[in-house]
Amino acid sequence: MRYDPRLVQPMREELTKIGVQELRTPQEVDDVLGAGEGSVLVVVNSVCGCAARNARPAVTLASSHDARPDRMVTVFAGMDLEATERARSYFTGYRPSSPSLALLRDGELVFMLERHQIEGREAAAIAADLTDAFDRWCGAVA
Repeated sequence: MRYDPRLVQPMREELTKIGVQELRTPQEVDDVLGAGEGSVLVVVNSVCGCAARNARPAVTLASSHDARPDRMVTVFAGMDLEATERARSYFTGYRPSSPSLALLRDGELVFMLERHQIEGREAAAIAADLTDAFDRWCGAVA
């Protein structure tokens, strides 16, 4: 059962207003993640409190860092069910987790934060993990 779209709209906008692109269909996911070019941050968004208090604010903080992914995209667990399932298929070796933050570089998963690594942590600490990953994997990699 999907959530009421009116309920999740503000949660979607929290990310889209900072330039994160929504992927709502499996085809949109494949078009971005299947291309295998550059760096992509994938935010698996959720209605839960740890998405609201920790994950989305962390992405907002990290989005102003000097090193950033070429693209930042999001799928919404509990809303865009098929798109979320397809995005998770690119996270080889990880179980479904909402929220979660995945960084892919040239089609390869290089960094992952699962719910258990998000829940109960401050947004600034999560943002620091993200920006460390951005520094390592976004832009020129030696």
